[in-house]
Amino acid sequence: MTVDGWAKWNRHYWLDDWRGFLEFFFAQAFTEPHSTKQIEDAIGWGLETDPRTIVRGMEAEWPNDREQALRLCAGVPCPTLVIQGSGDAVVGPARGGAVADAIPDAELITVGGAGHGPHLRDPVHANLVIRDFACPPPLQRRWRRARTRAKRALYISSPIGLGHARRDLAIADELRKLHPDLEIDWLAQPPVTAVLRAHGERIHPASAQLAGESRHIQSEAREHELNVFEAIRRMDEIMLANFMVFCDVVREDPYDVWIGDEAWELDYYLHENPELKSAAYVWLTDFVGWLPMPDGGERERFLTADYNAEMIEQIARYPSVRDRSIFVGDPDDIVPGSFGPDGSPIRQWTEQHFDFAGYITGFDPTRLTDRNALRAELGYRRDERVCIVTVGGSGVGGELLRRVIASYPEARRLVPGLRMIVVAGPRIDPDTLPAADGLEIRPYVHDLYRHLAACDLAIVQGGLTTTMELTATRRPFIYFPLEHHFEQNMHVRHRLERYGAGRRMDYRDSPPGAIAAAIAQEIGREVDYRPVATDGAARAADLIGDLW
Repeated sequence: MTVDGWAKWNRHYWLDDWRGFLEFFFAQAFTEPHSTKQIEDAIGWGLETDPRTIVRGMEAEWPNDREQALRLCAGVPCPTLVIQGSGDAVVGPARGGAVADAIPDAELITVGGAGHGPHLRDPVHANLVIRDFACPPPLQRRWRRARTRAKRALYISSPIGLGHARRDLAIADELRKLHPDLEIDWLAQPPVTAVLRAHGERIHPASAQLAGESRHIQSEAREHELNVFEAIRRMDEIMLANFMVFCDVVREDPYDVWIGDEAWELDYYLHENPELKSAAYVWLTDFVGWLPMPDGGERERFLTADYNAEMIEQIARYPSVRDRSIFVGDPDDIVPGSFGPDGSPIRQWTEQHFDFAGYITGFDPTRLTDRNALRAELGYRRDERVCIVTVGGSGVGGELLRRVIASYPEARRLVPGLRMIVVAGPRIDPDTLPAADGLEIRPYVHDLYRHLAACDLAIVQGGLTTTMELTATRRPFIYFPLEHHFEQNMHVRHRLERYGAGRRMDYRDSPPGAIAAAIAQEIGREVDYRPVATDGAARAADLIGDLW
């Protein structure tokens, strides 16, 4: 007896190889390219039950007969919407039409190219047609911009870390110089909102409806480890929910330009639904290309290449969705290599599709060159050795803080009078960190970059923002990239090596004694880094400012 193809649809095969059936069935359910996440999710849901339960359900009395099913449909008394994929390989594309014909006054929506689960593979389209079916929109008002109306921008700044907030504020300030009447609303989440409020920015009220991306990223972390590719991949429901919030915002209120700084949900779903674009759109990022970690195996190599291929295909299919693609850096900052085994070279493709702003620190390093005056202002004595330890704006990094705190007694023995200041940031409770005699633990510090510019050594994670702030102010630093974090281990590391900046250490191979020894070797060391651009924000604003 064959078990090829649909011959797997029988109780004997289910009982013998339930996973094999699920893998086959959901590959048929999601026939659209790049459906790896939907297939994985569906297999996982299928494994939450067992084949015997399914067999019992299939053997119960239910309308297996087509004519009986259509008679039942004819008795549906309420308004009905039928959504059918034109590429449905499970029941065929004609099924939806037959159901819609049987139900009185039913409305049929056929999704071109979709498989058996268009609501899962094309959720934005499904959400919008369901919304408009359940709550028909009023007659659309024809909006015309008055000549005197101020220019308006909606700025979406990624909440994963605080680095985006500082550079986005710098770009916003430069845009206001070009367009003094510009009004900017921010669609943002904590911890970015804390920085925006401190600068007097206007946060759109709908920001309160956004699902927490930073909380999700923190929940994915394990000690000093974060597989950020998988974490973002598993953030699909959150990103969908946040894109729907964005849709509601721009539906109710028109803007001249949307600016997304690594707003992945905005970029992805706009390319999937280009008809929703109603304003100029700008995309900013400081890295291009999902990369597999060396120990990620064949699965991670396949998935990252598939995600890269989908992105490349989206942009090739709808090149007009992005009015500007801005790389926060220079061409030499792009990692070598390709998007996958059969992919394009990353640098070549990026140079063809992006403009380059140079790096954006969000502050002018030339104003921080008088370190003695800065130290006096911030309360640091000229003759003391100051080490600042920080892991940025997320809650991922508490274990690194604890490891460095454990190194403090030995470091203080090696560096007499060492003053170590641990900055917990907005998401780590300082009271959860161990105390040590002479150690200072502080919560969130506004304008931390100024303290970093004044220190003799910094110990940080491998995030781009903090390491580049230290590079720009020419301070020695030790950085510990999160394990399995491809951006920190590859993209950021490549850029820092180009600048000749920082000392990289591995968390797993660095007990407190090794960290103490490194502190003694690095503190106060003279550095010779490549200079960091100071006009990146102005260059980015010039690229954006001529869109309206």
